[in-house]
Amino acid sequence: MIGAGSAVFAAEIMRDILCTPGLETGTFALVDIHAGRLELAHQMAEFLIAKSGRPWTVEASTDRTKVLPGSHYVINSIEVAGRENVRHDYDIPLKYGVDQCIGDTIGPGGLFKALRTLPAWLAILADVQRLAPRALVLNYTNPMSLTVLAGLRATSLPIVGLCHSIQHTSYQLAAYLDIPWEQIEWRAAGINHLAWFTKLERGGADLYPRLKQRLIENPDLYEQDPVRFEMMKHLGAFVTESSGHTSEYTPYFRKRPHLIQKYMRSGYRGESGFYANNWPTWLSEAAQELRHTLSGRQAFELKRGPEFASYIIEAIETGRPAVIYGNVLNTGLIDNLPHDGVVEVACLVDKKGIQPTHFGRLPAHLAALDAQHMAFHDLVATAVLEQDRETAVYALMMDPLTAAVCSLAEIRAMFDDMAEAQRDYLPDFLQQ
Repeated sequence: MIGAGSAVFAAEIMRDILCTPGLETGTFALVDIHAGRLELAHQMAEFLIAKSGRPWTVEASTDRTKVLPGSHYVINSIEVAGRENVRHDYDIPLKYGVDQCIGDTIGPGGLFKALRTLPAWLAILADVQRLAPRALVLNYTNPMSLTVLAGLRATSLPIVGLCHSIQHTSYQLAAYLDIPWEQIEWRAAGINHLAWFTKLERGGADLYPRLKQRLIENPDLYEQDPVRFEMMKHLGAFVTESSGHTSEYTPYFRKRPHLIQKYMRSGYRGESGFYANNWPTWLSEAAQELRHTLSGRQAFELKRGPEFASYIIEAIETGRPAVIYGNVLNTGLIDNLPHDGVVEVACLVDKKGIQPTHFGRLPAHLAALDAQHMAFHDLVATAVLEQDRETAVYALMMDPLTAAVCSLAEIRAMFDDMAEAQRDYLPDFLQQ
């Protein structure tokens, strides 16, 4: 587990594995460059193992090469200089009129997060390929599509990107519809954070008319997810990431102050600067939460959660099949999206590994929105792999929100300002 210092997330994955039938013994190998956060994760691992009663062991090192050999699975959750740059990722674009809520997947913030993250990620994969060439790599780091795409282009390793947006959204939709989750039938596909529920039914009956009627009858429902409901109203399908994320992914909601005032709400519903204003606090709160768990001040339940990692490992190790949603290379899986990019589709998992399933065609207007993001992904991955600064600038010019707000000259100036502010955390090829 690389980036195990994101200890709450690492604890969730370890807890899930320790609750999984058939995974009775094994070793957690924890890696983080920050010794203090690594030690906290190590303590949490020992706590979880003791709670489970299973004969698992744990190792921890700031040097991944010491624990990679023999690994069957590598779980990546690194964060590269996020605390140091989250304000730059928000404040500098805002000077140019680009208002972000989260800024870690696309847009100026997502671009510079990728430019900081991908070189470290590629170095990690080079070590995995050398020391654990048969390992399955499970990536949880954002920007998801870009991280997976760069890894697939740079190595021959099997890599799948895992997110919780599709499964969480299915539960949200059931709640919005006031229908038990087990009764809804759905199908989703697209790209990470911008996939679409193209089917939403119960007993063969379309549930979208019911959802639209509930919005009319209950205006408070709209307030829970305004951007996504607005997208559904006009585009005909519900999107798989929060209103805050989604508001940044298209040119419709954040390009003028009155639109921000109309559609944005607090927190993940679109609040301006939400990540920039809260990221350092969240890190401290997460660490404190673990300390309280370890000391007994906070209740703890050893119960398996919804993240896909444990279900993948279970299916491969035991042969009990599972269906997960994974971010994988588009080998014709979605017919009308670029075949050299990464898409998010349903995947069968068993002893043969992860087997993506064919989806078919997305509605053309939804595919067009996804394809614009995939062009951005292609440019960023190319920029990093070929060490080409100008291609990284082109990527920002293709970003939907940035292009809706800024001229080409302004975009180039914004890129220069961000590259200068983050100089100490970026590869040399990005410096002028």
